[in-house]
Amino acid sequence: MALASLSVASITSLSASTVVERFTTDPALDGWQVFGDTNLFQWNSTNQNLEATWDSSQTNSYFYRPLGMTLTTNDSFCVQFDLQLSDATASGYGFELAIGLLHFSDATNVDFSRANSPSPNLCEFDYFPADAYGDPASIDATLKDSQPGYAGFYFAYDALSLNPDVTYRVVLVHRAGTATISGAIWAAGQKITSLPNTYANGAGAFQLDTLAISSYRDDGFGDSILAHGTVDNFAFASPLPVDEISTLAAGHVQLASDTNWLYTLEETTNLTAWTSAANASMGNGSNLVLQATNPPVDKAFYRVRADLP
Repeated sequence: MALASLSVASITSLSASTVVERFTTDPALDGWQVFGDTNLFQWNSTNQNLEATWDSSQTNSYFYRPLGMTLTTNDSFCVQFDLQLSDATASGYGFELAIGLLHFSDATNVDFSRANSPSPNLCEFDYFPADAYGDPASIDATLKDSQPGYAGFYFAYDALSLNPDVTYRVVLVHRAGTATISGAIWAAGQKITSLPNTYANGAGAFQLDTLAISSYRDDGFGDSILAHGTVDNFAFASPLPVDEISTLAAGHVQLASDTNWLYTLEETTNLTAWTSAANASMGNGSNLVLQATNPPVDKAFYRVRADLP
C-alpha cells in the first residue's frame, strides 16, 4: 500500500491497533472463532493457512476475530490478506464470497441478510464469479453504512475474474472522515487493478468491530455461490501504517511508523514508473526517517510503501 500524502505537519508516535495473522499456529489461540457452520472453515497446520468454503446454501457463517474496538467513519484503517481460490461457481444471477470487517451483533442477527437486506455495517472485499446469464465476474470493495435497507452503499469495483490457484493480495483502505472505500489487487508482485469504477448510494456513518471471512446465505431463489480456497497473511491496521509524511529535504522524509510493517521509500520522475529509492526499513514505533540513496539531479516525486515483512 502506497500513500503519498506529503505535508509539513509535525510527526508524532503512531498509536496503532494492528492484527497480523499468518496462521502459523492454531488461530483459535489468537482469538479467532467460528459462528454458524463450523465445517466451512478449517486451519491447515501443514500449509499454515485457513481453508475456507463459501457455500451460500448454508446459514450465515463467519470465521471471525473481535477487534476489541469499534471503528467509525472518523477512523482510518486498512485490511489486507492473501486469497487463493481453487474453484468458484455461481448459479442463477450469482452471489458473492466476502472477507473484511463487520459489526458482529448485526451480522449475527436473525434478520441479517446479505442477499435480501438488511445488512448494515460492512466493509469488505466481495468476489462475484460470472453468473449463468452472461454477467461478467466482479471484484468489489464494499462499504455499507448503518442504514438497514438497500440505501447506504459505496462500491469500488472492476469486472475481472480471479483465476484458480493464483495467490492474490487484496488491500482495502478507508480514510478517516469519508464514506468511501478504495482497494487494489496484486498478483505475483504486480498490481492487476485499483478498482477504478465506483458506485455511491448515500453511504454515511457506520460501525465495525470484527474481522471476518464471511459465507452468506443466498436469497433462496437460485442465485448462489459455491467456492473453495485459502486465506493467509491477514492483516488489519488502524490508523493506516502510512499516514502523514513530513518532507525534511529533497528525497528525505519522516513519518510515524508501526513496528509490524516494513517501509520502503519509492521515487519516480514521471508518476508512472516507481522504483525503490533506498533499502526497506522496519518500523520503529515512532518517527522513522527514510532517505533516497541517489536522488535524481532534476526532480522526483516520492511515496512510502508499507508491507508486511
